[in-house]
Amino acid sequence: MARIFKIVPKAMWQDAEAAGVFRGAPIDVADGYIHFSSADQVRETAEKHFSGQADLLLAAFDESSFDSNLKWEPSRDGDLFPHLYGSLDVKLAIWVKPLPMRADGSHVFPDLDA
Repeated sequence: MARIFKIVPKAMWQDAEAAGVFRGAPIDVADGYIHFSSADQVRETAEKHFSGQADLLLAAFDESSFDSNLKWEPSRDGDLFPHLYGSLDVKLAIWVKPLPMRADGSHVFPDLDA
C-alpha cells in the first residue's frame, strides 16, 4: 500500500468533514486538482508551501483507494506528484494527525507509516 499525503489547515479539514467532501484548498481549486505528496515529498512540501503556518493537519491516504482521477504528474524539479482531479471523500483518510509547528516555523511530522 503506497501512501500519499495532504497538508491542510485544520479549520478547512473540519469544514470538509462536516460536508463529507474536500473540494480543495484555494491553490487546488486554482490549479484544477487536489495536490498530494508522497512520503518522500511531503516534508519538502511543508517547508516550501506551509512554513510558519500553524494549525495544520496531515492526512494520509492509500493511493489504491482512488480511481483513474489520481494522476502522477511532473511538478517540482520534474518529480512526479499525485494530483486528484475531482473532490475527495474525507472518509478515505487512513488517519489525520496534527502537524505541530516548531518555533522556527518548521513542522514536526508524525510517523508516516503508522
